[in-house]
Amino acid sequence: MGLQGITDSGTIIYKGKSSYEVVQKILDNIDSGIVVCATDSGEVLFENRIAARVPEIHRTIMDCIHNALENGDVQGRIGTPMERYNTESGLWFEVKFTQLVWISGINAIAASAADITQKKKNQQKIEYQAHNDFLTGLYNRMKCEVDLRKAIKDSVQNGNKGAVLFIDLDDFKHINDGLGHQYGDILLQQIAAGIAGIPGLRGHCYRMGGDEFVIIVEPELFGDLDKVINNITLLFNKQWYLMETEYFCTMSMGIAFFPDNSVDVHEITRMADVAMYAAKRSGKNRYVYYSSEVESATSQRLDIENSMRQAVSTGIDEFVVFYQPVVNADTQQCTSCEALVRWDSKALGFMGPGEFIPLAEYLGLITSIGDYVLEEACRRCKLWNDNGHPDFYVNVNLSVVQLLQKDVVENIKKILEKTGVNPKNVVLEITESFAINDMHRVMEIITGLKKLGPRIALDDFGTGYSSLNYIKQLPLDIIKVDKTFIDDIVEDDYAQAFVKLIVDLSKTIGTKIVVEGVEHKEQYDLLKRLGVDYIQGYYFGKPVPAKVFEENNLEGRLGE
Repeated sequence: MGLQGITDSGTIIYKGKSSYEVVQKILDNIDSGIVVCATDSGEVLFENRIAARVPEIHRTIMDCIHNALENGDVQGRIGTPMERYNTESGLWFEVKFTQLVWISGINAIAASAADITQKKKNQQKIEYQAHNDFLTGLYNRMKCEVDLRKAIKDSVQNGNKGAVLFIDLDDFKHINDGLGHQYGDILLQQIAAGIAGIPGLRGHCYRMGGDEFVIIVEPELFGDLDKVINNITLLFNKQWYLMETEYFCTMSMGIAFFPDNSVDVHEITRMADVAMYAAKRSGKNRYVYYSSEVESATSQRLDIENSMRQAVSTGIDEFVVFYQPVVNADTQQCTSCEALVRWDSKALGFMGPGEFIPLAEYLGLITSIGDYVLEEACRRCKLWNDNGHPDFYVNVNLSVVQLLQKDVVENIKKILEKTGVNPKNVVLEITESFAINDMHRVMEIITGLKKLGPRIALDDFGTGYSSLNYIKQLPLDIIKVDKTFIDDIVEDDYAQAFVKLIVDLSKTIGTKIVVEGVEHKEQYDLLKRLGVDYIQGYYFGKPVPAKVFEENNLEGRLGE
């Protein structure tokens, strides 16, 4: 029963001492604190047992009554519950006012205070669940839309600017597939904590779902946007620790400005998303600002995606394998080649790998394409071996997506058996980025592949984060030094020292060295002096179709 329920037309009628005792007994048994004060003087006429015994309730009620009397606002608060928080106790109370004539005939104001702490906690829990991501604790998509709408409105009204940063993790699927979703979740939690820990970003970070995050850079922080972007970049250049092992997980980020690019919540988010995909298409581990050119390129990307899906689903016959010579540095004899895929699209024309491989990896189509390239290269190698070149071998790249398939070893075994190629004449190339993640799993895969007979090469060495300790642990046959170290090697003392170091290391651990990207005689002469085993690059030949490769490097066409 509430206070209003025991009044008769707002009046407690005096009928002697017994009436007061009855009222007191009734009010003492109500589960809310109740205080009655004279309207004119504020004198306390009555307080029930709860109000008298619980200081937090008494103070809360009296503060509300005094505030109403001082502001002459008693009438305005009748029938309007007020929520009050007591900082000392951490309790919430709901305060209600009632006007009445007390038993002595005095006009009075009565206030009740009920403990609604649990109700508030339940409300806060519901609100938290509605606005926060359950895994990372960051705000979610719904909260992002609410906050972004407010930020855009404020920027328009005040004539200032803000930004939306859309982040997608690079190759996060590899972590989930390789380690399991429980470790993927741990990585997401680590990344969320890292982003939220960047100065100025706490409370402005959102998980949109999966491995996508959004950051709202509000106008007050917009002047430090470059610093924010730099801090995010640095965050993803460090190692993440999972299963007591170091992992590298980079990100691609798109950036759009409000109100310049748009004042619509959904449109500005889409623009940042479009810019993020442009960053992925450009090679990942970078950021791109939204522009009309980026928008146009994204439309083209959708065309490429649709055409690629169609090409893969209809037999992969649009994809062709080109071959680039690899020559002995001492004799200049072509001893092997690298198989490189090209796409001769009926709808879009001829495309190099840089135009479609990243998208194929993202769409999960690279496994089908990669298996096709491996099978074609093995067939071609067997043809060459059977026609006067028994020791000639072919190098084939395996994408990270292929390597993370649970049946990768069995799948490659089937291709080798199907084509009949001598496995010793096949070199399987794995990228450095794959080799440094989850050493136990990498060792397991490489050991399984080597048992089939092929040799193993570490591709793109020098572009990632490998330490020489990783190289020592892996059962490698060949190390391929990336062309970025070769472009200026004639003038760059560091690049020369790096290559010399790898040459010396290879002699110690029993591997061969292939240097990619050699385009000039000066580069070749220097690399030969440094002791490199094999050379690959335009200086000795560009990637060309199989028949042209044969004419240029294998004493004429061998025929089918």
